[in-house]
Amino acid sequence: MQYRIFLSFIVLFCSPVFVLGKDFCLNSEKQAVIVNGIPWFDDRGGIVNAHGACIVEEDGRYYLFGEWKSDKSNAFPGFSCYSSDDLVNWKFENVVLRVQPDGILGPNRVGERVKVMKCPKTGEYVMFMHADDMGYKDPYIGYATCKTIDGDYQLQGPLLYQGKPVKRWDMGTFQDSDGRGYLLIHHGPVYRLSDDYRSVETEVAHVKGAGESPAMFKKEGIYYLLYSNLTSWEKNDNFYFTAPRIEGPWTRRGLFCPEGRLTYNSQTTFVFPLRRGNDTIPLFMGDRWSYPRQASAATYVWMPLQAEGTKLSMPEYWQAWDMRTLRPTDALKGGKMLPSGKIRCPAHWRREDGALVSDTPGGKMEMGFEGTHAALIGEAGPLGGYARVSVLDSQRDTVYSSLVDYYSKYPETAIRIITPCKPRGKYTLCVEVTGISPVWTDKSKRIYGSKGCRIGIRQACIFEE
Repeated sequence: MQYRIFLSFIVLFCSPVFVLGKDFCLNSEKQAVIVNGIPWFDDRGGIVNAHGACIVEEDGRYYLFGEWKSDKSNAFPGFSCYSSDDLVNWKFENVVLRVQPDGILGPNRVGERVKVMKCPKTGEYVMFMHADDMGYKDPYIGYATCKTIDGDYQLQGPLLYQGKPVKRWDMGTFQDSDGRGYLLIHHGPVYRLSDDYRSVETEVAHVKGAGESPAMFKKEGIYYLLYSNLTSWEKNDNFYFTAPRIEGPWTRRGLFCPEGRLTYNSQTTFVFPLRRGNDTIPLFMGDRWSYPRQASAATYVWMPLQAEGTKLSMPEYWQAWDMRTLRPTDALKGGKMLPSGKIRCPAHWRREDGALVSDTPGGKMEMGFEGTHAALIGEAGPLGGYARVSVLDSQRDTVYSSLVDYYSKYPETAIRIITPCKPRGKYTLCVEVTGISPVWTDKSKRIYGSKGCRIGIRQACIFEE
């Protein structure tokens, strides 16, 4: 989602607060469950911060590379790396590429869409990214290299084609089964990389009618190419093409999610080939952006794609699904549900159609509970804003705090957060209306985002163990 010129915001709230240490629950019965649209936590208790991402599998372990977003600016703060043996529990490894002293990823530059591939010829890991100025008027495709997958990558500069830098923005990569690497560019160009992945060899295709955020995969001899429309950070109905060969011909097939669901409020970033026995499942990886609070409030939508012939689909949204069965599941199993009617309605909140609602900045709802953690089921919509959700211990000390996004272009009731697990005890769950709304403009000065700061809570769920 490119070419953005952002409105100014006053920073009223600090970054997420975590005080989780040894008591953070690493092993739970939900450890094989992916829960979409809520914050994910790593082994340190921090929010997994890896957007515009990709996954590389090596020696039975998965490595997630992504944009290390900030809540304060869209300037490049680095690219992150996490690892996992199950795609659910993530260990923070490193910020593998940091802000450079100068150049295409120097201070006050943009770095996005990080993608990593291991080059079969050289054995080195090659990282690609879109680099730009803050006004999105000086784009480059850059690349960096490293001898180890999670080490410190060295920026090599712009990627060259016919001796000149590739000056494009949204990008993706694809590694075919023969080891050849490809660079996917917004609005259609598909470049084959050189054998060492350090330059562009040739343009092999140009997909007419393409969009941005390209992602490619192959299944049973058919190539699929996914794109999104251009709506800045806003979500839209993503679409796809198929071809018998990378060179084409490419045929537009339409949407792969139900129309109007805006790709379940996400944007395509990558399709990971998930191996299951003799089969390979294309795993859709989407970003649920949340400008301007990307570090704390942006989340992910990951689900299996159904690919058969030229038909590609994700027919329904699974908020939670089990990696072992590849089927939807109940993320709140074992918890005690509390309807909003059983939650005390404080000042500046009101009951509205079965939900507890407030759009008064500073309005706080507090709920005491005894257990290990809690979940909130809430209503997002066109008037939604940011809530600050905190957990206080019995001494009123904050043991967890972060922002949660209640904005959606269409109304959606879903789990908004499951707080990190703590030792069983007495806690207070606090929800505060920040008054901050996700609002931004693109290059044409068109305004996107919320028209309010509304927070709606329909249920809470308490976990006693």
